[in-house]
Amino acid sequence: MKKTLVTLMAAAAVTLSVASGAGASAFTAWSVTDVPWGDTLNVRKYPASYSQKQNAYPNDAVLSMTGRCKGGLSLFDIAHLPDWQQRQIVRYKWCEIWHSPAQNGQYVSGWVYMKYMRPL
Repeated sequence: MKKTLVTLMAAAAVTLSVASGAGASAFTAWSVTDVPWGDTLNVRKYPASYSQKQNAYPNDAVLSMTGRCKGGLSLFDIAHLPDWQQRQIVRYKWCEIWHSPAQNGQYVSGWVYMKYMRPL
């Protein structure tokens, strides 16, 4: 039930647009993948492995990506490419997500290492 709810929320986030002073922002859904058995993907406060851990997600968890990645890459700019090519481009990059670490509706941004993510 919880996994279904998370999947539905992430799918809704794909089509969600949030108005801001700079224009509209959208989210895209990516899934945690290839994390070794018994391990989880850590979400960090800043894009670095030594940064504060905010939360951790297992394989198949669907996360709402803001589209912003280190080095100026935007996930929206590569969304038209095949999944394998998107994964190859972001493989060694940190990208920003929007999540609720305490699962209480208080959303914050965090960063994930894209080696363990795949587009949906």
